[in-house]
Amino acid sequence: MLRALVTLSVVALVRGQQAGTVTAETHPKLTSQKCTTSGGCTTLSTSITLDANWRWLHTTSGYTNCYTGQTWDSSLCPDGATCASNCALDGADYSGTYGITTTGTALTLKFVTKGTNTNVGSRVYLMASDSEYQIFNMKNQEFSFDVDVSKLPCGLNGALYFSQMDADGGMAKYSTNKAGAKYGTGYCDAQCPHDIKFINGEANVDDWTGSDNDVNSGTGKYGSCCDEMDVWEANSISSAFTPHPCSEGQVRCEGDDCGDTDRYSSVCDKDGCDFNSYRMGDTTYYGEGLTVDTTQPFTVVTQFFTADNTTTGALSEIRRLYVQNGQTIVNSKVNIAGMDALDSITDDFCAAQKTAFGDTNDFATKGGLSKMGDAFDKGMVLALSIWDDHAAQMLWLDSAYPLDKDASAPGVKRGTCATTSGVPADVEANNADAQVTYSNIKFGDIGSTYA
Repeated sequence: MLRALVTLSVVALVRGQQAGTVTAETHPKLTSQKCTTSGGCTTLSTSITLDANWRWLHTTSGYTNCYTGQTWDSSLCPDGATCASNCALDGADYSGTYGITTTGTALTLKFVTKGTNTNVGSRVYLMASDSEYQIFNMKNQEFSFDVDVSKLPCGLNGALYFSQMDADGGMAKYSTNKAGAKYGTGYCDAQCPHDIKFINGEANVDDWTGSDNDVNSGTGKYGSCCDEMDVWEANSISSAFTPHPCSEGQVRCEGDDCGDTDRYSSVCDKDGCDFNSYRMGDTTYYGEGLTVDTTQPFTVVTQFFTADNTTTGALSEIRRLYVQNGQTIVNSKVNIAGMDALDSITDDFCAAQKTAFGDTNDFATKGGLSKMGDAFDKGMVLALSIWDDHAAQMLWLDSAYPLDKDASAPGVKRGTCATTSGVPADVEANNADAQVTYSNIKFGDIGSTYA
């Protein structure tokens, strides 16, 4: 789950539903390619938009902030619907304010950008047009991209993933949402995040409480849940790919449905079924100078196989491979007692992993790979981001986690970072120049996107 951290002087950067007019919204171009095995690759005129959570939210007829720091203006936002009517989110200065730049097929996200305000992290979505997200159904398809994680240390995450969002950002469903996908609305994920300022066209003002370790964030009564396919969560130390199915599509949740007191009561599988090479027992596969050398760019290829090898069949396997310096690198194999030398995600792999690590198999409870495939049938949106973790210091990705388990127990160690690493205040102060670059996004038939 991501959040925006901004040191404010004049504006507050948050999520809203009306469209403002102070700054024109111009989407940076980021071309991608659709590929077939018979016809090669065709370039698409895609672009990106900034998530509404990072935007300035102000009155529709002026410059008054609707939200500042951790607080809603109660006169403008006494309830969710009134707030949606009174408040507008505005266009973005992508490079100047947010450190987001594109050149042809490449997108660079800087971690900390200092200007009039200080911006930390960002999340953007791939757009098919000026008003709709690019929609993906990856069943019996593959997705590839190049990535440079060399400037991502412990505690940071350069994430590329699919969320089961509406193509128009929720405009058709919710009459109070006048901004739509153009302004990055409609976010949801499998963690059912409560820090989203607007959900289903209404402000999340009920029971809003400021964060105790983030001066520009808080949580409301509601969360926004949906299926999530984490194609890539990584820094220069560790990486993982993880499906997170949900028992239903995008939904505004509260209480038990969000998993607030018991994560397994949630409508979504918050744990997911991850393949992290280090966690799965190969500690020499991914990292600086290793088989996949994170000091240099490389290509990440993810293949989504169905049971009958058609685009309508049930999703049955997710495979991974890499290409670096002209060499194709097969995925690492599991080296865990009680598990076969597996190298891909299947329902059997997930069941064996949960047993070996002593984890609850909520993945199976929420429908497993077949349910993940159902989300692709509905269509999913591509998100690309850089973030630090105020909840768990990113230890679940690159260190030993959870902290109350013996680090030598199977599945606890996920990377070489210290358990004291990843503290956001430290990362933001000491690694302000961190960044990630994604490029050459391609999707299409199995075997068509890489040489």
